Amino acid sequence: MLFLPFLKQFDNYWENHFIMNLHEYQGKEILNNFGVEIQRGIVAKTPAEAVEAAKRLTIDTGTSWHVIKAQIHAGGRGKGGGVKLAKNLQEVEQIANQIIGMNLITPQTGDEGKKVNQVLITEDVYYPGDSEPNEFYISVLLNRATGKNMIMYSTEGGMDIETVAKKTPHLIFTEEIDPVMGILPFQTRRIAFNLGLSGKAFKQMTLFVTNLYTAYIKSDASLFEINPVLKTSDDRVIAVDAKVTLDDNALFRHKDYIALRDIREENPIEVEAKAAGLNYVDLNGNVGCMVNGAGLAMATMDLIKQAGGEPANFLDVGGSADAERVESAFKIILKDPNVKAILVNIFGGIVRCDRVAQGIIDAYKNIGTIDVPIIVRLQGTNADIAKELIDKSGLDVYSAVEFQEAADIVQEVLS
Repeated sequence: MLFLPFLKQFDNYWENHFIMNLHEYQGKEILNNFGVEIQRGIVAKTPAEAVEAAKRLTIDTGTSWHVIKAQIHAGGRGKGGGVKLAKNLQEVEQIANQIIGMNLITPQTGDEGKKVNQVLITEDVYYPGDSEPNEFYISVLLNRATGKNMIMYSTEGGMDIETVAKKTPHLIFTEEIDPVMGILPFQTRRIAFNLGLSGKAFKQMTLFVTNLYTAYIKSDASLFEINPVLKTSDDRVIAVDAKVTLDDNALFRHKDYIALRDIREENPIEVEAKAAGLNYVDLNGNVGCMVNGAGLAMATMDLIKQAGGEPANFLDVGGSADAERVESAFKIILKDPNVKAILVNIFGGIVRCDRVAQGIIDAYKNIGTIDVPIIVRLQGTNADIAKELIDKSGLDVYSAVEFQEAADIVQEVLS
């Protein structure tokens, strides 16, 4: 059955490519706006700014030690040397100088890493007191299987939740929330109880969870992940970190959030495609795809897989597959050196197939030399005219009518 090989992959696609990731400091600002207590901090882009930020925090919070945190869209920053403690202003400057501009490699960045353009100077919240501090994990997200929102939490904060789930799954709890009813008091109390809290810390946790869920709903977020949530030695409950992703499709309701996008953190080819009005996701295969419609795109990726190839991208040119858009799509696909063939699979419903075919021919001529074979399958309005245009173009383009025919050609050009 079509779609099955890529259903799980495209669960990840929808989750990761119609969202806007935020930096830690931006996520904390949103949390703070909804009453969630946070570890206070100031962003710095230079070592000198870092020192000034530390001085201001000392005045505002009384902290004498500071934590310097690299601001990139990836977790595991501490493991890569992107989170360090400074015990005086000289160390603040030295550490900031080390981190700003570095290529930070974490388990989530891959081997290529990410350049650090700024750091967050934060207060030290691990101070001595009457009780031991505790670190927890709390996230809010949508459970697609049930259609309800879910709070996932654990006593094992500060660790990779994937590791906790694998080694000690009994330490992960979930609380499902009806999106109509919202979070109820008994649910916040159950979360605080399962985290082993009592007294002031218990009450602080119920308030923290209530405000966190409100922030998730009101900001139209896809994910709020706080790791760790810290119970301090004086029983405050605060967000020490914040991973926040917003639903891209809801940004029209949050004009102020649009300015939070940092395209330096995004795939440059995907940024270019977005500017050209194309829905594009970079993958790790060898066959480029150019399709109109997400459903047809998934079916096309299945087709490539069944033919022995691997999709190199997801690319939806939309309903108006004119010459300019097709040319932009070709240029973006060809930026990937791993592409060994390109499959164009267009259904001519709104747009006529002959118009698309002419667009392909014009784009091919404008680009000049294309060193990889192109397979074109056009179905729908004027498909026969489109095939004739492709066949008579004199270009090195294979035309196909049926899905299986396209698959056979893909298999042939890859062998």
